[in-house]
Amino acid sequence: MWIDVYEKLTNSEKEEFKRLANMLLSKTFIIRDYYDSKEEMMKISPEYRFIERNFELFSGYFYYSGWDLRKDNQYGVISIENTYEYNRLKLDRFTTFILYTIRLIYEEEREHISLRNETVTTIGQIIHKMINLNLIKKKPSDYDISHSLRLLSNHNLVQKITGAWENADTKILILPSVLFVVSNERISKIYELVENGEYTQDENDGDHETASEIIRGEGEEI
Repeated sequence: MWIDVYEKLTNSEKEEFKRLANMLLSKTFIIRDYYDSKEEMMKISPEYRFIERNFELFSGYFYYSGWDLRKDNQYGVISIENTYEYNRLKLDRFTTFILYTIRLIYEEEREHISLRNETVTTIGQIIHKMINLNLIKKKPSDYDISHSLRLLSNHNLVQKITGAWENADTKILILPSVLFVVSNERISKIYELVENGEYTQDENDGDHETASEIIRGEGEEI
Protein backbone atom coordinates (compact mmCIF):
# COMPACT_ATOMS: atom_id res chain seq x y z
CA MET A 1 0.00 0.00 0.00
CA TRP A 2 1.17 3.50 -0.78
CA ILE A 3 0.57 4.60 2.82
CA ASP A 4 3.20 2.12 4.05
CA VAL A 5 5.75 3.59 1.67
CA TYR A 6 4.75 7.11 2.69
CA GLU A 7 5.32 6.37 6.38
CA LYS A 8 8.91 5.36 5.62
CA LEU A 9 9.72 8.82 4.22
CA THR A 10 11.57 11.38 6.29
CA ASN A 11 9.66 14.44 7.46
CA SER A 12 11.25 16.59 4.76
CA GLU A 13 10.38 13.98 2.12
CA LYS A 14 6.77 13.92 3.32
CA GLU A 15 6.58 17.69 2.93
CA GLU A 16 8.03 17.42 -0.57
CA PHE A 17 5.53 14.69 -1.42
CA LYS A 18 2.62 16.90 -0.39
CA ARG A 19 4.01 19.90 -2.28
CA LEU A 20 4.56 17.98 -5.50
CA ALA A 21 1.21 16.19 -5.30
CA ASN A 22 -0.43 19.62 -5.32
CA MET A 23 1.89 20.81 -8.09
CA LEU A 24 0.83 17.90 -10.29
CA LEU A 25 -2.85 18.72 -9.81
CA SER A 26 -2.16 22.38 -10.56
CA LYS A 27 0.17 22.09 -13.54
CA THR A 28 -0.83 18.75 -15.11
CA PHE A 29 2.69 18.23 -16.47
CA ILE A 30 6.08 18.02 -14.77
CA ILE A 31 9.00 18.23 -17.20
CA ARG A 32 12.41 16.65 -16.66
CA ASP A 33 14.50 19.24 -18.54
CA TYR A 34 14.05 22.96 -17.97
CA TYR A 35 15.96 26.16 -18.71
CA ASP A 36 17.71 27.78 -15.74
CA SER A 37 17.71 31.51 -16.51
CA LYS A 38 20.31 32.27 -13.83
CA GLU A 39 22.86 29.79 -15.13
CA GLU A 40 21.64 30.14 -18.74
CA MET A 41 21.62 26.41 -19.38
CA MET A 42 19.32 23.41 -19.43
CA LYS A 43 19.10 21.48 -16.16
CA ILE A 44 17.27 18.48 -14.78
CA SER A 45 14.28 19.27 -12.59
CA PRO A 46 14.64 18.09 -8.97
CA GLU A 47 10.84 17.90 -8.77
CA TYR A 48 10.78 15.48 -11.70
CA ARG A 49 13.51 13.35 -10.14
CA PHE A 50 11.70 13.17 -6.79
CA ILE A 51 8.47 12.01 -8.41
CA GLU A 52 10.40 9.57 -10.59
CA ARG A 53 12.12 8.03 -7.56
CA ASN A 54 8.80 7.74 -5.75
CA PHE A 55 6.60 7.07 -8.75
CA GLU A 56 4.79 4.08 -7.26
CA LEU A 57 4.01 6.11 -4.14
CA PHE A 58 2.54 8.99 -6.13
CA SER A 59 0.74 6.64 -8.51
CA GLY A 60 -0.85 4.65 -5.68
CA TYR A 61 -1.91 7.80 -3.84
CA PHE A 62 -3.60 9.33 -6.87
CA TYR A 63 -5.19 6.05 -7.93
CA TYR A 64 -7.53 6.07 -4.94
CA SER A 65 -8.74 9.55 -5.91
CA GLY A 66 -9.49 8.67 -9.52
CA TRP A 67 -6.31 10.03 -11.12
CA ASP A 68 -3.94 8.27 -13.50
CA LEU A 69 -0.26 9.21 -13.22
CA ARG A 70 1.88 8.61 -16.29
CA LYS A 71 5.58 8.88 -17.05
CA ASP A 72 7.24 9.02 -20.46
CA ASN A 73 10.96 8.31 -20.16
CA GLN A 74 11.77 9.22 -23.75
CA TYR A 75 10.49 12.79 -23.54
CA GLY A 76 10.90 13.27 -19.81
CA VAL A 77 7.25 14.10 -19.10
CA ILE A 78 5.18 13.13 -16.06
CA SER A 79 1.47 13.85 -16.43
CA ILE A 80 -1.74 13.32 -14.53
CA GLU A 81 -5.22 12.68 -15.91
CA ASN A 82 -8.58 12.21 -14.25
CA THR A 83 -9.91 8.73 -15.03
CA TYR A 84 -13.50 10.01 -14.94
CA GLU A 85 -12.66 12.85 -17.36
CA TYR A 86 -13.60 15.46 -14.78
CA ASN A 87 -11.59 18.60 -14.00
CA ARG A 88 -10.76 19.62 -17.53
CA LEU A 89 -9.73 23.11 -18.51
CA LYS A 90 -11.42 24.36 -21.68
CA LEU A 91 -9.31 26.82 -23.60
CA ASP A 92 -10.63 29.91 -25.34
CA ARG A 93 -10.32 30.03 -29.11
CA PHE A 94 -7.20 32.18 -29.34
CA THR A 95 -5.29 30.06 -26.82
CA THR A 96 -6.34 26.97 -28.76
CA PHE A 97 -4.87 28.53 -31.91
CA ILE A 98 -1.58 29.18 -30.13
CA LEU A 99 -1.50 25.64 -28.76
CA TYR A 100 -2.20 24.23 -32.23
CA THR A 101 0.52 26.44 -33.73
CA ILE A 102 3.25 25.58 -31.23
CA ARG A 103 2.41 21.90 -31.69
CA LEU A 104 2.96 22.31 -35.43
CA ILE A 105 6.22 24.20 -34.87
CA TYR A 106 7.41 21.48 -32.51
CA GLU A 107 6.55 18.79 -35.05
CA GLU A 108 8.35 20.64 -37.84
CA GLU A 109 11.47 21.08 -35.72
CA ARG A 110 11.58 17.52 -34.38
CA GLU A 111 13.78 16.37 -37.27
CA HIS A 112 16.39 18.87 -36.07
CA ILE A 113 16.17 17.76 -32.43
CA SER A 114 18.90 15.31 -31.52
CA LEU A 115 19.93 15.27 -27.87
CA ARG A 116 17.14 17.53 -26.62
CA ASN A 117 13.37 17.08 -26.61
CA GLU A 118 12.41 20.76 -26.50
CA THR A 119 12.67 23.32 -29.29
CA VAL A 120 13.15 27.09 -29.33
CA THR A 121 10.98 29.64 -31.11
CA THR A 122 9.97 33.28 -30.65
CA ILE A 123 6.65 35.01 -30.01
CA GLY A 124 6.98 36.73 -33.39
CA GLN A 125 7.45 33.41 -35.19
CA ILE A 126 4.36 31.99 -33.50
CA ILE A 127 2.16 34.95 -34.47
CA HIS A 128 3.59 35.02 -38.00
CA LYS A 129 2.78 31.33 -38.46
CA MET A 130 -0.74 31.82 -37.11
CA ILE A 131 -1.33 34.51 -39.73
CA ASN A 132 0.12 32.31 -42.49
CA LEU A 133 -2.19 29.49 -41.40
CA ASN A 134 -5.13 31.91 -41.63
CA LEU A 135 -5.96 31.33 -37.99
CA ILE A 136 -5.89 35.07 -37.37
CA LYS A 137 -5.90 38.06 -39.71
CA LYS A 138 -3.69 40.45 -37.76
CA LYS A 139 -1.49 40.64 -34.70
CA PRO A 140 -3.58 40.17 -31.54
CA SER A 141 -3.42 42.53 -28.60
CA ASP A 142 -0.47 42.28 -26.21
CA TYR A 143 -2.88 41.28 -23.46
CA ASP A 144 -4.26 38.32 -25.42
CA ILE A 145 -0.78 37.10 -26.34
CA SER A 146 0.50 37.42 -22.79
CA HIS A 147 -2.62 35.89 -21.23
CA SER A 148 -2.58 32.81 -23.47
CA LEU A 149 1.14 32.12 -23.24
CA ARG A 150 1.15 32.56 -19.47
CA LEU A 151 -1.65 30.01 -19.21
CA LEU A 152 0.27 27.50 -21.32
CA SER A 153 3.41 28.22 -19.32
CA ASN A 154 1.56 27.58 -16.06
CA HIS A 155 0.83 24.08 -17.34
CA ASN A 156 4.44 23.46 -18.40
CA LEU A 157 3.73 23.45 -22.12
CA VAL A 158 6.09 26.34 -22.86
CA GLN A 159 8.81 28.13 -20.90
CA LYS A 160 9.97 31.70 -21.44
CA ILE A 161 13.73 32.12 -21.77
CA THR A 162 14.09 35.91 -21.80
CA GLY A 163 11.99 39.01 -22.36
CA ALA A 164 8.30 39.82 -21.93
CA TRP A 165 5.52 37.53 -23.10
CA GLU A 166 4.18 40.07 -25.58
CA ASN A 167 7.52 40.99 -27.25
CA ALA A 168 8.06 39.59 -30.73
CA ASP A 169 11.73 38.70 -30.12
CA THR A 170 11.10 36.90 -26.82
CA LYS A 171 12.44 33.35 -27.00
CA ILE A 172 10.43 30.48 -25.57
CA LEU A 173 10.95 26.76 -25.25
CA ILE A 174 8.21 24.56 -26.62
CA LEU A 175 8.25 21.66 -24.18
CA PRO A 176 7.63 18.01 -25.17
CA SER A 177 4.46 17.96 -23.05
CA VAL A 178 2.75 19.61 -26.03
CA LEU A 179 2.80 16.19 -27.72
CA PHE A 180 0.61 14.76 -24.97
CA VAL A 181 -2.02 17.49 -24.90
CA VAL A 182 -2.48 17.76 -28.67
CA SER A 183 -2.50 14.34 -30.31
CA ASN A 184 -1.73 13.66 -33.97
CA GLU A 185 -5.41 12.83 -34.48
CA ARG A 186 -6.47 16.19 -33.06
CA ILE A 187 -3.86 17.99 -35.16
CA SER A 188 -5.31 16.36 -38.27
CA LYS A 189 -8.87 17.27 -37.25
CA ILE A 190 -8.03 20.92 -36.59
CA TYR A 191 -6.03 21.11 -39.84
CA GLU A 192 -9.04 19.81 -41.75
CA LEU A 193 -11.32 22.38 -40.12
CA VAL A 194 -8.87 25.18 -40.87
CA GLU A 195 -8.51 24.09 -44.50
CA ASN A 196 -12.30 24.10 -44.85
CA GLY A 197 -12.54 27.56 -43.30
CA GLU A 198 -14.56 26.25 -40.36
CA TYR A 199 -12.06 27.01 -37.62
CA THR A 200 -10.77 30.52 -38.06
CA GLN A 201 -11.13 33.67 -36.04
CA ASP A 202 -12.37 36.79 -37.77
CA GLU A 203 -12.32 40.30 -36.39
CA ASN A 204 -15.72 39.90 -34.76
CA ASP A 205 -14.91 36.70 -32.92
CA GLY A 206 -14.60 36.99 -29.17
CA ASP A 207 -11.13 36.02 -27.99
CA HIS A 208 -12.64 34.16 -25.07
CA GLU A 209 -15.07 32.04 -27.04
CA THR A 210 -14.78 28.47 -25.81
CA ALA A 211 -13.01 26.13 -28.21
CA SER A 212 -12.80 22.37 -28.25
CA GLU A 213 -9.18 22.06 -27.12
CA ILE A 214 -8.60 20.99 -23.52
CA ILE A 215 -5.80 20.42 -21.07
CA ARG A 216 -6.51 17.27 -19.12
CA GLY A 217 -6.39 17.20 -15.35
CA GLU A 218 -6.81 20.84 -14.32
CA GLY A 219 -9.16 22.40 -11.81
CA GLU A 220 -12.44 23.70 -13.12
CA GLU A 221 -12.07 27.09 -11.44
CA ILE A 222 -9.43 28.21 -13.95
